[in-house]
Amino acid sequence: MIRMGWIGCGRHARQMLLPQLGRNDIRVAALCDRDGAALSRTAEEYGVTASYDDFREMIAAGGIDAVGMAVGPDLHRAAAIAALEAGLPVFMEKPPAADAAGAREVAEAARRAGKPVMVGFMKRYSTGNRIAMNTLRDGDFGDVLGITGAYMTAPTYFEGEPDYTGFYLHHCVHYMDLIPWFAGEDFGDMQVRSASPAPGKLLLHVNFTTAGGVIGNVVMGTVQSRGTPMEEIRIMGDHARLHVDNIIDVALYRDPPFKADDPGARLDPACDTLSWRPNFTAAANEDHKGYAALLSDVAAVLRGDTRAVPDIEDGVRAMERLERMIDQIDS
Repeated sequence: MIRMGWIGCGRHARQMLLPQLGRNDIRVAALCDRDGAALSRTAEEYGVTASYDDFREMIAAGGIDAVGMAVGPDLHRAAAIAALEAGLPVFMEKPPAADAAGAREVAEAARRAGKPVMVGFMKRYSTGNRIAMNTLRDGDFGDVLGITGAYMTAPTYFEGEPDYTGFYLHHCVHYMDLIPWFAGEDFGDMQVRSASPAPGKLLLHVNFTTAGGVIGNVVMGTVQSRGTPMEEIRIMGDHARLHVDNIIDVALYRDPPFKADDPGARLDPACDTLSWRPNFTAAANEDHKGYAALLSDVAAVLRGDTRAVPDIEDGVRAMERLERMIDQIDS
């Protein structure tokens, strides 16, 4: 059983992350939060007696094998470095820091400590996205020629934050990781266009190419209701297309013959469209967001196994791409 010291008892941690630990043989051995009410409520839920309002005290107290956290970007950087200096591996929510320089500090601390830092880019683990990537990797799809994606949210959280820092760090950073992951290489050329009809409302189009010739466009913004589907991915190949809608509807389009003038037409599994969507009535893991699968891999790495978990180097690259995008918006 892995003993984890957890920093941050907010709604996101309590609803999305902490419930996944026990099912992966991770015991919450210590908790830390400056909000006393949230701390005591979470400690009661998980039977934790070691509670702290300072992460440094929690780390110094010992009795833990790893540190996990879901707090703010600046605290992610500071707490991760403190844990690494104590010889502890780290799981942190994204973003890994408030800027790329801070992410590089964490990466350097991880190299010095020789310990992993895993970052919560769970979009790679969202069910539809995983199906799409596995389809790309099996070799039949061929080369990726182009990618378009859309990731929207509402202005609710950003009307009082005209610089959109929270939107960039907590939303856009996801696609700064996910889209290059699908492309198989980093952004090369990047051009950004923006529109802002009112304070708190922003729409971005990020056009990109890669060194290998993949082209694409990513649309992100705060101009849609969170009550509607928020995401879509389109991956274009030669006579092949992958569509992922709202992370749960997947379709693979290939090269079927016309059927109207064929009296013997039928559905051909070799070339007709394949599609998938989940059965939400099944008594099974239905965390299609990806947190369950992500934390399963995190637990495996903490036990010494090898998994392709997004790490701090992925976090650095995502933050560097994000800053390239923001620099164009600001200019």
